[in-house]
Amino acid sequence: MKELTLGTLRARLCGGTDREGGGTGPVVILMHGYGAPGTDLVPLWRELSVPHEVRFVFPEAPHDLGFGGRAWWPIDMVRLQERFQKGAVERLIAEVPEGIGEARAAVLALLDALEAEHGLTPEKTVIGGFSQGAMLATDVVLRSDRKFGALAVLSGTLISHEEWLKLMPARRGLRVFQSHGRADAVLPFQLAERLRDELTAAGLRVEFASFNAGHGIAGPALDGLAKLINEVAAAKQP
Repeated sequence: MKELTLGTLRARLCGGTDREGGGTGPVVILMHGYGAPGTDLVPLWRELSVPHEVRFVFPEAPHDLGFGGRAWWPIDMVRLQERFQKGAVERLIAEVPEGIGEARAAVLALLDALEAEHGLTPEKTVIGGFSQGAMLATDVVLRSDRKFGALAVLSGTLISHEEWLKLMPARRGLRVFQSHGRADAVLPFQLAERLRDELTAAGLRVEFASFNAGHGIAGPALDGLAKLINEVAAAKQP
């Protein structure tokens, strides 16, 4: 594993020909969830059954929450849970989170640095994340005109709903893998199904995996993510 700064974000590079992100293979960028350390998802690169040349990038969120936890943008967790408990879901998913624009800009700068310094090819790039990281990855894909090989949404949800709906058709044909626990007490399973249905209706190629557990990454999520990466790795360049 190699640690370095890409744009403004600290990141860990793994896999590839030297196991430190070397070579010219496909790139998988995975962003951790709210409150997790920057190393939270790094072990996944050893668990996924993908070609040896696949490179992994694990960015670290910019906001330090203390006690090792980080965030892509601030979240009032008490308010979040109250909204779900009171059924005010429509107001919650309609909100554009304060700070997401800065987070998106940081990820785009990271992508620029990967292209310039590490030979990233957009069509051979899978971008995704877990929970808040999955929301950010979705936002980056929908608001950017950059080409991507695929999007991975691990226990994510709908945000910026009205704006996302308008942007989805421009990504028609994009591969998406989405996973979610049926017992998720943090981000309701029903909203994950709604995100799936709206992406599908807009023409994106969504594969959805559910599992009987809570807010996490279970076996079906790992299997589906590996399948997605393998499909991008095997795809011929246009």
